[in-house]
Amino acid sequence: MTILLILSCIVLFTPPVLTLPSTEPPLIEGHPFITIWNIPTEKCQKFQIHLDTSAFQAITTPNLMHGQFLTIFYEHRLGLYPKVDTTTHKTSNGGVPQQGTLNAHLAKAKGQIEEYISKDSSPGLAVIDWESWRPLWDRNWGSKHVYQKLSIAHALQMDPYSSMSKISAEAKRQFQEAGQHFMEETIAIGIRERPSQHWGYYLFPDCYNYNWNHTGYTGKCPADMQKQNNQLLWLWEQSTALFPSIYIHLHLRNSPKTTLFARNRVQEAVRVSKLPKRLYTVPIYVYLRTLYRDQNLVFLSETDLVSTIGESAALGASGIIMWGGTKDYDNKGSCRALSEYLVSTLNPYIVNVTAAAMLCSEVLCQGKGRCLRKDYDSSHYLHLNSADFSIKKTDGKYVAAGLPSAADLRTWAQHFTCQCYKGSSCSPKLVHPTMTKHIWVKTLY
Repeated sequence: MTILLILSCIVLFTPPVLTLPSTEPPLIEGHPFITIWNIPTEKCQKFQIHLDTSAFQAITTPNLMHGQFLTIFYEHRLGLYPKVDTTTHKTSNGGVPQQGTLNAHLAKAKGQIEEYISKDSSPGLAVIDWESWRPLWDRNWGSKHVYQKLSIAHALQMDPYSSMSKISAEAKRQFQEAGQHFMEETIAIGIRERPSQHWGYYLFPDCYNYNWNHTGYTGKCPADMQKQNNQLLWLWEQSTALFPSIYIHLHLRNSPKTTLFARNRVQEAVRVSKLPKRLYTVPIYVYLRTLYRDQNLVFLSETDLVSTIGESAALGASGIIMWGGTKDYDNKGSCRALSEYLVSTLNPYIVNVTAAAMLCSEVLCQGKGRCLRKDYDSSHYLHLNSADFSIKKTDGKYVAAGLPSAADLRTWAQHFTCQCYKGSSCSPKLVHPTMTKHIWVKTLY
């Protein structure tokens, strides 16, 4: 429920207009930026340890359950995904996509989609998490190099008398063509069978800005990686949502590099969303963990919540997906730690930034668009000023209440603009309540 008590407004400031493509409206009306819980916490329930997730707009689990706002399909949950176990080198379903059976894969995938997402389901998200191989040949390095080796062996078997340069070129062509067909047809059948869901692949797009140990790290996506993302236009044209990831390594804790890392990964998704020749851009939902990567003891600091969640909201993402693994919270100690972290750190911050995104949308974009930075590489955020707002919990729900100062609103108008929702018209025109005795109140969903 949303309550707005602003009776009369005057125009304070009309900033210059930047031309932006329109974007899809929020899946949850009135919420330009949402947070989604996607952590399996059944063990915590068994331990009778309460987890306050009331600040989140959707509560889901990575486990397959009917009727969820977000459904994630891992490799073993969707069709007959061709893959290789990089440890044992055992192949499944042909190993490489050009030796897979696409029709059989699609038939099985169709049944699984129908089983876990009902035909009359409410609008939501469907994420395909395929990480064994990458659809571009040149991105299969390290342990994934086995896909190049098997592809070359397959091409050589089909044409044993050609030169190795010709064999390698043919192997690359076969791999990329078959990989594209698998990914295109899989997402197409998902959209066809369950059009109410927004479909996309986890970790797409990626920009491979992992070189933070280098001197002068800027976080920028390497130019060659951006060119490769341009080659994946066929995927961006098919996807109805994008799901980049900004998981943070522990040794980046409280480092300015965290901001640069996350900012540029989200911005690459923003760039990619504009590549298809659509009249509007698809929504971007950013994956994040409550914990730093590769361990399950240390939670993200408040500084790094700003560098990840705050960055995502300011750059125009539609939301954050807080993901967790089964082993993250499988004992009383980890469950208690999560419970305390939610109340002390995570919930207050996400309430602040979610409410700020709502307020900015209303006072700058007439409620018909979301606010995003004019300069993506600046350090301006959508935050409520603690001097003017209070965040409380009432009847089990978080409430943000207060009155924005004219100075705070002018700062937003100076550094943010509006991306209008598809089918709506808006312009960055700042309004402010003249009746200061009336308070802006939001009860979060």
